[in-house]
Amino acid sequence: MLKRSRALASVAIIAVAAGMGAPVWADTLREAIALAYQTNPSLLAQRANQRALDESIVQARSGLRPRLDVTISGDLTQDYGDLGPLADPYSDSASASIGLSQTLWSGGRIGHGITAAEADILAGRENLRDIEQTVLASVIQAYADVIRDGEILRIRQTNLGVLQRQLEEASARFEVGEITRTDVAQSEARLAQSEADLANARAQLSVSRASYAAVVGQSPGDLEPMPALPGVPTDFDAALDVALLENPGIRAAGYNLRSAEAAVAAAKAEYMPSARLTASYGGGNNDFDRIDQIGDATRLTAGATVSVPLFTGGLNRSRVAQALERANVAQITVEGERRNTLQSVSSAYAQALSARASLEAGSEAVRAATVAAEGVRQEAQVGLRTTLDVLNQELELRNAEITLASARRNEYVAQANLLAAMGRLEGADLDPTLTIYNPADNYNRVRNRGALPWDGVIEAIDRIVAPPIVPANDAADAPIDQQLKSEIIRTAPQD
Repeated sequence: MLKRSRALASVAIIAVAAGMGAPVWADTLREAIALAYQTNPSLLAQRANQRALDESIVQARSGLRPRLDVTISGDLTQDYGDLGPLADPYSDSASASIGLSQTLWSGGRIGHGITAAEADILAGRENLRDIEQTVLASVIQAYADVIRDGEILRIRQTNLGVLQRQLEEASARFEVGEITRTDVAQSEARLAQSEADLANARAQLSVSRASYAAVVGQSPGDLEPMPALPGVPTDFDAALDVALLENPGIRAAGYNLRSAEAAVAAAKAEYMPSARLTASYGGGNNDFDRIDQIGDATRLTAGATVSVPLFTGGLNRSRVAQALERANVAQITVEGERRNTLQSVSSAYAQALSARASLEAGSEAVRAATVAAEGVRQEAQVGLRTTLDVLNQELELRNAEITLASARRNEYVAQANLLAAMGRLEGADLDPTLTIYNPADNYNRVRNRGALPWDGVIEAIDRIVAPPIVPANDAADAPIDQQLKSEIIRTAPQD
């Protein structure tokens, strides 16, 4: 553990030092995604949580199987009463037995418990999808941040070089009397500000590199340009329809509702009778000294037990009421997740459109500012422009270039967030060649651990005449309230 911590610390140091000449290696977004998919701690921890959750199906299905117990006991008794002069006040006994119990029918408690466990596992898989998309969105953002900040650093360095030459020209022209001392001072002030901006750009790039190293697991190198993200929608309505079907938050809430409804049915099953087969084999002896002869008094007992709850002091009724309220919470959560998804899709879609508009305007601004800067420099050489005009135009050009770099990053991140809100930002969506972690593999491996040939028969019997699973509200299974959807679409930004 200590070695791994030191390794991560080294990665962070490399990330900070990379801007100062430390050796690095080139990366692509696909390589960054693959590395994070394999090594990101948040993702690995959630996978482990899911494997732990898979054990709940084993525990739920264990009720279908017999229970075997071995009991060994011994007692020593001293009697303080008046037993007479010949009586022994001490007595002892020992016994040993093996007991077997097989549930035949629990009124549906076991069957509904299995249903609830399966729903919980499916909800856990959706939570894993959510964490995976969150991690990959962080990778994309960190990748875009490093590219943006690297571009801004290049712009600041270029600006510093231009201003240094401008100061040299201003000083030379001042020496021959073409301009005043004020012009030189203006160039010096802009140069000093440019040096401060360059230092800030270096610091911001180091911060972005460290963030990249934290989420990806290695320092960024000479990153290649950001590739187009697959599946970015161009229609808001289509994006919303996909999100309502595939968003992991909505799907997890739906499975949690199913689990809560099964819990209600299981609580109602507490009113039902239960039946089981029992058998025991063993014996006892009233003298420790003859413990080796315990086998001479053994017996085999077999029978069937039917238990009918008549009065539990309000326990069963309280459990049903509690389960119903929890199902109510789960139902409300489904609607809450739908609204959150609507907000996320609408926000990301609007940000993507805004960034696209900024990108197009920024490209035109850079083109125009480049032409203007060159023209002002030439006009200044023939005395038609002042030094301040040249400095202001250079500042306008650099600001336009920085705005363009930021707009390019903002559009890319907004597209990634839109895909995540839709449920389309998993590893397989971004890289079809990626070796995918399938949580179903572990579930299939552990589900039948300890299984016996008659498990299916017992489960089928247990579900006979069991309280049915009743949906908390049929409307909760609808894709979305159409009026709310129509309102969202009406107010959504358009291309």
